[in-house]
Amino acid sequence: MKDLESFWNQKYLSGETGWDIGYVSTPLKEYIDRLSDKNLKILIPGGGNSCETEYLFDKGFNNVFVIDISSIPLKNLSKRIPSFPKKNLLHSDFFKLQDTFDLILEQTFFCALEPELRRDYVSKMLQLLKPYGKLVGLLFNIPLNNDKPPFGGSESEYRTLFSEEFKIEKMESAYNSIPPRAGSELFFTLTKK
Repeated sequence: MKDLESFWNQKYLSGETGWDIGYVSTPLKEYIDRLSDKNLKILIPGGGNSCETEYLFDKGFNNVFVIDISSIPLKNLSKRIPSFPKKNLLHSDFFKLQDTFDLILEQTFFCALEPELRRDYVSKMLQLLKPYGKLVGLLFNIPLNNDKPPFGGSESEYRTLFSEEFKIEKMESAYNSIPPRAGSELFFTLTKK
């Protein structure tokens, strides 16, 4: 974990955080705005500075957890929201997490993982989701880097990857992406079978 932690720490320390748009992305904001059950237990994996967490917390969702391999963004989040429960800030490797959640929100975590870890990602999501739990978020629908994050992909690849274990409720081009990502993102909703 230390090498990976050092890699991501260096990204934050050097300001190489192109994935961080500084606010909750429109597709996730609109999805969150439709959630009515404030008691949902929600995980944001590889959460970074996690504007999604801040938005959820501000809307009254108090059972939100953020996991990141770097402590830097977790400290940043804690400074921005001093009242956010410290026990919900998880400085750990996502693949070692032992818990269950109603909803997991995906925002640039999947594309940060080496492509050979994608099947492990699916297996871990299955383990972390409660029965009929949902995995919702955005995936890049374009080729990206081959040697460093972000790694891209395609809708057909994702459908093959997820369809055995999840019911694909929705996987379509995001109509409301932020302008720099317009036409390159898929919004998806998956339900654990």
